[in-house]
Amino acid sequence: MFAISGALVAGRKQMDLFGVVVLAIITGIGGGTLRDLLLGVPVFWVHQPIYVLVGTGAALATAALARFWTIGRLPLLLADAVGLAFFCVLGAAKALQAGASPGIVTLMGVMTGIVGGVIRDILSGEVPLVLRHDLYATCAVLGAGIFEILIAIDAPFKVAVWAGLLSALVLRLAAIRWHLGLPVVSFGAGNNQES
Repeated sequence: MFAISGALVAGRKQMDLFGVVVLAIITGIGGGTLRDLLLGVPVFWVHQPIYVLVGTGAALATAALARFWTIGRLPLLLADAVGLAFFCVLGAAKALQAGASPGIVTLMGVMTGIVGGVIRDILSGEVPLVLRHDLYATCAVLGAGIFEILIAIDAPFKVAVWAGLLSALVLRLAAIRWHLGLPVVSFGAGNNQES
């Protein structure tokens, strides 16, 4: 889903087909690449190039569909929400498997969930979703955190995965629908009065 969101952003920015494919692949593998490097494990897509092929296929399919249908902003947000929920739990599970300590499992899940989208937004000249008002990284913290907590109390692995994934997805969709966000901190000129 992240690869699709990358392809949709590239299309909105009127990139050529190569740009669409590159942005889709980077969005799909960016967070997992950083996670694996920090965990000191082999980078997943280097040893399993199917991820690059799937990203390429998703980009080409999205580009083909976009030639026949106008794709608005909502499909991008929905694809990104599903990708965020899936990857934050997948990243936490990989960190757990690699022997990461408590708390780091959740952090690696959050990193896996948000970094691909951050790279996508920076390369396309957008303010990253993670820095905008609507809840985003918080959704990844919730999903990865619930997964880690359930595993710690010996819940079945599938239950932990689905609980983490669904909690992150539901919160992100609610944030999109109702523009939920954390309080904004302002350090504007009005707060810095000089005497």
